[in-house]
Amino acid sequence: MQNLVIMESPTKAATVKNYLGSRYKVMASNGHIRDLPKSTMGIDIDKDFEAHYINIRGKSEIINTLKKEAKAADYVYLATDPDREGEAIAWHLITALEIPEKKVRRVTFNAITKSVVKESIKSPRGIDLNIVDAQQTRRILDRIVGYKLSPYLWKTVKSGLSAGRVQSAATKIIVDKENEIRAFVPKEYWTIEAELTGSGDRRFTARFFGSDNGAKIDLETKEQTEKILADLEGKRFTISDIKKGKKVKNPEPPFTTSTLQQEASRKLNFQSQKTMKVAQELYEGINLGHENGGAHGLITYMRTDSLRIADEAREAAKKFITGNPKLGPDYYPSVPRIYKSKAGAQDAHEAIRPSTEMFEPAKIKKYLTNDQFKLYKLIWDRFISSQMASAVLATTQIDFTAAGYLFRTSGYTVEFPGYMTVYEASTDDTGDREEGAKRLPDAETGEKFDAETIANAQHFTSPPPRFTEASLVKFLEEKGIGRPSTYTTIITIITTRGYVKRDGKSLVPTNLGEVTTRLMSENFPDIVDYRFTASLESQLDAIENGEASMNGVLKEFYGDFDKELTEALSKNEKAEYHLQHEETDIICDKCGAKMIIRNGKYGKFAACPNYPACRNTKPLYEKKKSEPVVAKQDGETMKCEVCGADMVQRTGKFGTFYACSRYPQCKFTKQKQKPLGVKCPKCGADLVTKTGKNRNVFYSCSRYPNCDFSTWDMPTNEKCPVCGGMMVRKKGKNYLYCMNDKCKYKKETEETEE
Repeated sequence: MQNLVIMESPTKAATVKNYLGSRYKVMASNGHIRDLPKSTMGIDIDKDFEAHYINIRGKSEIINTLKKEAKAADYVYLATDPDREGEAIAWHLITALEIPEKKVRRVTFNAITKSVVKESIKSPRGIDLNIVDAQQTRRILDRIVGYKLSPYLWKTVKSGLSAGRVQSAATKIIVDKENEIRAFVPKEYWTIEAELTGSGDRRFTARFFGSDNGAKIDLETKEQTEKILADLEGKRFTISDIKKGKKVKNPEPPFTTSTLQQEASRKLNFQSQKTMKVAQELYEGINLGHENGGAHGLITYMRTDSLRIADEAREAAKKFITGNPKLGPDYYPSVPRIYKSKAGAQDAHEAIRPSTEMFEPAKIKKYLTNDQFKLYKLIWDRFISSQMASAVLATTQIDFTAAGYLFRTSGYTVEFPGYMTVYEASTDDTGDREEGAKRLPDAETGEKFDAETIANAQHFTSPPPRFTEASLVKFLEEKGIGRPSTYTTIITIITTRGYVKRDGKSLVPTNLGEVTTRLMSENFPDIVDYRFTASLESQLDAIENGEASMNGVLKEFYGDFDKELTEALSKNEKAEYHLQHEETDIICDKCGAKMIIRNGKYGKFAACPNYPACRNTKPLYEKKKSEPVVAKQDGETMKCEVCGADMVQRTGKFGTFYACSRYPQCKFTKQKQKPLGVKCPKCGADLVTKTGKNRNVFYSCSRYPNCDFSTWDMPTNEKCPVCGGMMVRKKGKNYLYCMNDKCKYKKETEETEE
């Protein structure tokens, strides 16, 4: 009996193939194979929103191959991702490959591990058409909005623009924040801080609080502050009260998609797109070498809003914590931690956690890229800490009185670190997060202190901060806009299409984003209303749960949308939504006007605003000839192999290369070598990618000519299970083979080198 398993990703397929026996052939569809056409809307609104799907261009070869294998198989296991998109891909595969219903087996993997894969294969189900309908409804809604609104934007704002259902709401959120910042009126306030000294060289820094009867006083003017300073002149400070207590800090729950993106942004400076790319790699599988059993999926599915974790994972965390010599039983709580997901969360998947306790980050670091290690460690630390005992802090607050005024200082010490030994969550707070974190000297009520200095400072309240990727994802999640699988896509679309730009970590609306948002708000208020967008998300959830129908949701949406569109198209509003051109400091040398920025075929340039009367243009930026960078290898300056002078890095027709700094007197050059991440089988040095004659790529030892190892076939970190030799891949072939001439071992694989 032969069975076919179809997955989305070739990498994931290669990992799963290691876990299944010879009775299973594992292949990949490389994502969607059918979709709505690009040239037309593909939705027949008059026929109950019937969708016209076609095979995606360029997928014919994959479809034909899979169809042939599906026909020969006894059963076809559709193991696409465990979400709406994955369910829809499985549904499309049945149609495109003409798979008989009796052959279809739907399976999902929450984690790519041997136990999960084998257990899932034993428990197949049918296609869940409710989930498919939820995906189709989202796709059809987005297609209708995009195809109906885009021509309207071309007419009123600028040709080439595109509209989107969720992206329009997200852009408005950022525009509204910018308007809030512009409308903000700073408010003046003052602070007074006293440096106090007492016996035994004890020092305290205390801040003005208010009256000595405990009433808070806000310092709003310089005159008010200076009066207090005058009253305090020459006065001693007395400790009037000391409050001591204990504060228990509980750990954060394991990651969801949203919190992972937020924390990776804060701690690792990863954009959400990068976070999800690296997380996908960790989920699909990393080759951990022959000694660790080859490829393993290292984390559970990374698109989830659930905080649930499996009982076996909780037990594994307990075993790790109590058995770790740096932690122990005291670091595990008396009652295991169970976190409750927020209302409306889809509980189909667990929270994001390590898929197995076997692979501690430090032990497998050498098999991971730098980004993979950072993100895996973040996920590991967060999960382990989420199962640990609370931290206990000893808090102290000391009040000082002088001249009828109250000054206060506070701090804490860590009495028991608990989960903080492993992990502490970060925040978006921009204030002084260390305030109150200082350790205070011992003191007693009634003690007197002298004021070494008393300083006042003027401040102004700050406007609300702009959204960062982390805070925007948090806002989208809180308001129910989008789902874990769409946060990254939303941010990517609004930035790449020019509605929003990045300013450091901040997201700032462009002139295009503001004009488009104003147009949409005035003509299509529902589309940009995040409450309406969130309600549509709830309706999609209802379809998935069998509580609503696809056709009903689409009809209800389209009725109001069509009325708004008809009314908007009847207006002539081109002048009202005119885009303002960004002005430069460049003066037109023909007519004296300040030039503006325009977009052309080759990018931005400066143009005269008096066009067509004046057609003068200039480059926006003058090209500066930069000094060549000194070339270094292993931290040391590279030397010319001909004359001994320093080598420098230059860029030529075929990319970056190294050249002698004495050029043209010495014309020695050397190709820049790209590390492959694989060690030389002869000497253990790094292997590098090189380019030979006719631009053909080959692989060589970085110690050449001291080591002469080279090969045209791509080396891998995988060892031959027969003789221990290096396994290499022939270009374009679907197998690995052993380099040892005396060993004929060969292994099939789905991955091919492009």
